[in-house]
Amino acid sequence: MMKTHLVAVILFGFQSMVCAQKPRARDIGIPFEGNPGKYNAITDVKGVEVGFSTIISGSGKNIIGKGPARTGVTAIFPRGRSSVPVYANWYTLNGNGEMTGTTWITESGFLETPIMITNTNSVGVCRDAMLKWFVEKNWIKEEGWYTYPVVAETWDGVMNDIYGFHVKESNAYEALNTARSGPVQEGNVGGGTGMMCLGFKGGTGTSSRIIKFKDSTYTIGVLVQSNFGRKKNLAIAGVPVGVELKDTLNSEIHKLAQSHVQEGDGSIIVVLATDAPLLPHQLKRIAARIALGVGKVGGRGENGSGDIFIAFSTANPSAFNRQAISTVSQFPNDQINPLFEGTVQAVEEAIINAMVAADDMEGINGNKAYALPHKKVIELLRRYGRIK
Repeated sequence: MMKTHLVAVILFGFQSMVCAQKPRARDIGIPFEGNPGKYNAITDVKGVEVGFSTIISGSGKNIIGKGPARTGVTAIFPRGRSSVPVYANWYTLNGNGEMTGTTWITESGFLETPIMITNTNSVGVCRDAMLKWFVEKNWIKEEGWYTYPVVAETWDGVMNDIYGFHVKESNAYEALNTARSGPVQEGNVGGGTGMMCLGFKGGTGTSSRIIKFKDSTYTIGVLVQSNFGRKKNLAIAGVPVGVELKDTLNSEIHKLAQSHVQEGDGSIIVVLATDAPLLPHQLKRIAARIALGVGKVGGRGENGSGDIFIAFSTANPSAFNRQAISTVSQFPNDQINPLFEGTVQAVEEAIINAMVAADDMEGINGNKAYALPHKKVIELLRRYGRIK
């Protein structure tokens, strides 16, 4: 039965108090490689915080400016409320999308702001809101400071009145102000609210991996805003789920906000955090491996998809210094393969977590996106011998 959401803006803090954590991919029996952290989330990397603002209102015919609205904002803080920059780098599999601030990340090697993710038409308002938030919170305690907020997007125009500009400055503030550590909500929340993925309802997902190196233990955590791919390419635990379910729960698209949108168009944004002491050139290598995790579940980097990834390291907290020479630690390149593998594993699981947590949604003009059918997926995994 289609679950039509007709409530107004859902505050993340309120939502987290009244809603238990939804079942995740492992909870329903989907197997994955690798060992996750305590929360199996990006917040397993110490200091990382995540906040949301979720906007769900209206139903029926799309009236620009009035809705229906199915959208939101996600905020990720690399070091919690500390403004100390982190080493970072980014990678694009296909560039039909946007992530602001990346030119300076490439040039400097540092990420100096939180990361926000929203819909395509709301990048500007979130960028400006972040700067205003910095001023109001005195977040950057330097005179004459300047910085380039990092804001990324995926397109929710199948579900959302995207030309109605429902994301406001207050929503960006809400995502920033509610960011916290611990468990992370998934599915139809934050920037992922109106997103679709591989023929089913998509959205926000997260996962982590614990990597041991000699006497040390490191964590890789990822958060995805998943809105990409063709149903026929969906694979879960190596099983061609999309092919098997090609005639099951197909999305009902009565009218699109853009007539030129093709099957497979969409996007995926992936934010990767780690506490391993990686330098910017190594984080570029890590970010490139994110694409392999996207490919495992069915991503092909298609022409209409914006597949943009960013990776940062919370290690080397004294690396950023405007006046003095810094001494930093570096992970050995010859031992980096387990971090590559953990990246692929965590990205794969985060995407499936987003789909498992997502609910059916009806959006603009009666367009419907159906959630991944848990029971049928498990039946397929049994039939293919992936689980008993």
